[in-house]
Amino acid sequence: MIWPLPHIGQRIIKTTVAVYLCFLICYLRELLGQDMSAEAAITAIICMQPYVKDSKNYAVDRFTGTMLGSVWGLLFLVLMAAFPILGRNTFLLYALMAAGVMLALYSAVLVRKPDTSSLAAIVFVCIVIAYPHIEEPLVQAVNRFIDVLVGTCVAIAVNVFRLPRVRNLGRVYFVRTKDLVPDRFSQIAPAVMFRLNYLFGDGAKICLISEHAPAFFVSQMSMVRVTTPLVVMDGAAVYDMNENKYLYTQPIPQEVSAALLARLEQLGVGCFIYTVHRNRTCIFHKGQMTEQEKDMYETMRRSPYRYYLDGEVCNPDEIVYVKILTTEEKIIELLSDLNRTGKEYFSSLRPVVRNQRGDARHKALYLYSMDSSQERAKKFVMDLLSEETPGLTQQELKLNAPYRSERDALYLLHKVEESFEPVRRPIKGLAKGRDHRPGL
Repeated sequence: MIWPLPHIGQRIIKTTVAVYLCFLICYLRELLGQDMSAEAAITAIICMQPYVKDSKNYAVDRFTGTMLGSVWGLLFLVLMAAFPILGRNTFLLYALMAAGVMLALYSAVLVRKPDTSSLAAIVFVCIVIAYPHIEEPLVQAVNRFIDVLVGTCVAIAVNVFRLPRVRNLGRVYFVRTKDLVPDRFSQIAPAVMFRLNYLFGDGAKICLISEHAPAFFVSQMSMVRVTTPLVVMDGAAVYDMNENKYLYTQPIPQEVSAALLARLEQLGVGCFIYTVHRNRTCIFHKGQMTEQEKDMYETMRRSPYRYYLDGEVCNPDEIVYVKILTTEEKIIELLSDLNRTGKEYFSSLRPVVRNQRGDARHKALYLYSMDSSQERAKKFVMDLLSEETPGLTQQELKLNAPYRSERDALYLLHKVEESFEPVRRPIKGLAKGRDHRPGL
């Protein structure tokens, strides 16, 4: 089987077009008597960022760095013209150039633009490197400044420009995070993150669904630029990443949680209690910690997005779910006991059993309110988004097989892209020739 070549992305195409336009502009300037320079093309390559917003921000930084470098380059040439004796000694000349680089770097820090310091130094070197074969210092500095300005403007213009196309802005796409990353502790692959950010930036309404608290999403997908609320805690809550707050929670009824915790205490079963208090995920532990619970606690407590607290739960009305770590046999016994001893209470609970990474013997039992579900949370998201865009429809895309590699995630996002922009042609490298193509 011949492995398919990756497709040529838009950034590659746009960068090529931008460089071509820069060469044309430099050619026209050459006809007017200016020297051909590669500075404009180099600037265009650097400023062509994956996202339009990044290009604009980088262009501002590039402009600032260019101004600083040009000013110091011009001052250097004026100094050398006024005191030509300084350039007669090669070692002294290079020392002065190095000092000029230091001044360019430091001036960027002084104006509180440290990210532009390297750019200022590069422009300075580009201006002074031809010394002593420079007859007009001001012309040299101005030409280099114009080159950078041309490259910056061309990169922004090409990156912003888009051909007219059909986009499905009236649909919300629900995608599970477990179809984008191997597990809750893994970082999202760069290619998957780029594709997600491109879709979000293009206006696609993608609602990501996680079985876990928002802290896991923040830790594994911190660079994803989410524009829609998240369905978290297996549908027990909806979280807004941009506002850093919960928009919706479905807690366990107080009388049910009280009966549950009392029964667990009678059985000597320890548990973690997850609550949402003032838009923060607060976690309490009840009972004696087992070795497995201590290991989980030591791992989880390092996150700045979780708050592990001692003592009793502050407000029983805020308990979203209870988590118990034990063996599968004990989970079966525990569920049987709860149903037998308090059916009127525990019939209001929705149990979910999940595997633990790296621990085949132990599993985690999650107890949610029966009123919580992904469908109810998705309906909340749809109602919320419909207030701004009436008439929205929804579509859920997921892998039928478990996640195996980032190609699965890219294929899934490609299906989202096909629905969002129906006129797009399928990516041959993903749509064909795959032995492990996931079902949808």
